[in-house]
Amino acid sequence: MAINEILNLILRILTVAIAVSAPYLFAAIGEMFSQKSGVLNLGVEGIMMLGAFVAFYFAWAYESILLGIILAVFVGALMGLLMSFVSVTLKAKQGISGIGLYMFGWGVAGTLFRLFIGGVEDIAGLPNLHLGFLSELPILGKLLFSHNILVYLAFLLVPISWYVLYKTSWGLKVRAVGSTPRAADTMGTNVNKIRYQCVILGSMLAALGGAYLSVAQANMFANDLVAGRGFIAVALVYFGRWKPFGILKGAMLFSIANGFQRWYQISGSTFPYEVTVIFPYLLIIIVLALSHEKFAEPTALTVPYDREFKG
Repeated sequence: MAINEILNLILRILTVAIAVSAPYLFAAIGEMFSQKSGVLNLGVEGIMMLGAFVAFYFAWAYESILLGIILAVFVGALMGLLMSFVSVTLKAKQGISGIGLYMFGWGVAGTLFRLFIGGVEDIAGLPNLHLGFLSELPILGKLLFSHNILVYLAFLLVPISWYVLYKTSWGLKVRAVGSTPRAADTMGTNVNKIRYQCVILGSMLAALGGAYLSVAQANMFANDLVAGRGFIAVALVYFGRWKPFGILKGAMLFSIANGFQRWYQISGSTFPYEVTVIFPYLLIIIVLALSHEKFAEPTALTVPYDREFKG
């Protein structure tokens, strides 16, 4: 390959990676808030699936992408409320509750899809923004200023979530509830209330990530649309050490690997492209396995809080 061809390839892969990383950022940052408060929500995949369907259906049936996105986020809040009630109020095992929520969201989305749509349909999708002269800049214009509004919102969410988590009193309560819930309770913080808020917020962001897939990326809905992205988002929280900028690095690393395997599929190489499809997932596993840095896992993660229990 000539140098210009290599540079153009890198530019294409990075441009795709920025767009592809958006749903991971929404879902992973939402899951970060949930886990920071002490609740592991493995239902992210199902929430994304239901959010993707709701957003697509209303964008398709009523020709309003905005309405679809708003209702998808609302449905995400309801799913978060359900998860909170089961895992926080009823104190059920969070892993089992999350898997149940995943299966529920997946099943409902698939059933509604067959009932109300029934086949492959597409929509125009969310348009990319044209940011004046910024979009016309060589290299940077296409790389940074040629995306839809949800991509910019996803990246803006990183510094916003960092500020909320580390520079506000509510963020301090979230971290306290996830690490020392009894001490937080003693200081007057309502542990269950904070956990409800974080799980609902996380579920809303997961549903927004699902909505992105159906109305801003694929511009369609299918039963395999989410394709494991919810579980990857959970892994990215661990990869990023429960920190927004760490999650951003993980999402970009995974998305760059994803962009590479997409390019490889159309490159015409005789090497089996199926091998490269697993590369992004394998990369995440390897990085997690070889990391020697101690995980900053919230000490009360997956532990239900009972103020009457003194053990």
